[in-house]
Amino acid sequence: MAEKELQILEGCRRGDAKAQAQLYHTFKSTLFAICRRYASNEQEAEDWLQDGFIRIYQDLYQYKPTGSLKAWMRKVTLNICLKHIRSKKKLFPVLDLERVAEKLEMPTTPEEDPQEALVPILQQLPEGYRAVINLYVIEAYSHKEIGEFLGITESSSRSQLTRAKKFMRQLIEKKRTKNIVK
Repeated sequence: MAEKELQILEGCRRGDAKAQAQLYHTFKSTLFAICRRYASNEQEAEDWLQDGFIRIYQDLYQYKPTGSLKAWMRKVTLNICLKHIRSKKKLFPVLDLERVAEKLEMPTTPEEDPQEALVPILQQLPEGYRAVINLYVIEAYSHKEIGEFLGITESSSRSQLTRAKKFMRQLIEKKRTKNIVK
């Protein structure tokens, strides 16, 4: 662990507001990116980020400086996102994908960073699809682990991933068609 991070960590553990602000400003963009991928909109992502930092400040005493502080904070933030997702009812709805895809908006700026362009698409996915695709594709968890995180079966995780991919293909195809027509 870098000396600067260690100083910030110790300051946070003492309750030093300046150290807490440094920790926040050092890691907020990384952690916000995680929240954006799981949340359905920017406001929800900001709320989840705030909840994540509250949990991080509360649990800093548990962190052992032998590992990466950033990795530990990412895990805490991911757990906050999953907690919010699990708390919602009807996590995995059955949808008529054709009708839903017609109503969704697509990012249209051609200069967009491809990863940034995916966030608005991810945010338009139903919550269950979004959670599974993030956990499997981006976080690289197994279907068994995803099932445990979300309280679903391994086979449900697989089917949700298949549906999520199909849904995303439809959204991307819709965007392509829109751009060709213009």
